[in-house]
Amino acid sequence: MNEKTVDDAQEPTFKPDFGKGLVPAIAQDAETGEVLMVAYMNEDAWEATRRTGEAHYWSRSRARIWHKGEQSGNVQKVLAMRLDCDDDTILLLVRQTGGAACHTGRRSCFFRELRDGKVAICSPQVFDPQEVYGRS
Repeated sequence: MNEKTVDDAQEPTFKPDFGKGLVPAIAQDAETGEVLMVAYMNEDAWEATRRTGEAHYWSRSRARIWHKGEQSGNVQKVLAMRLDCDDDTILLLVRQTGGAACHTGRRSCFFRELRDGKVAICSPQVFDPQEVYGRS
């Protein structure tokens, strides 16, 4: 199957449908395929991500645009942006700088795993959140 490039003239509406509010955004390691985190974007976060090439999200707890890594330095370099078939979910293929995507200091926010009835930690601790944020 051949991949085709679609330029802006052919696809002027390559953007999520923000008509219902925030849109889920999945950050996936472009090299390994590991899912690093899920956050939300509004239209401003989408445009900031497109403009800068680094992930920006809408922080529901801070009620503002949040540049991923603005405090820790662990930014996400966006290599590609994908939309699902309904334009209501974003997939970012990223290169995670600093090795950690999670505010807990772990590589992935999906660091707990239930397998064979037992819960285990499955993502390494990369930094101490107390040292970076002053909290855990």
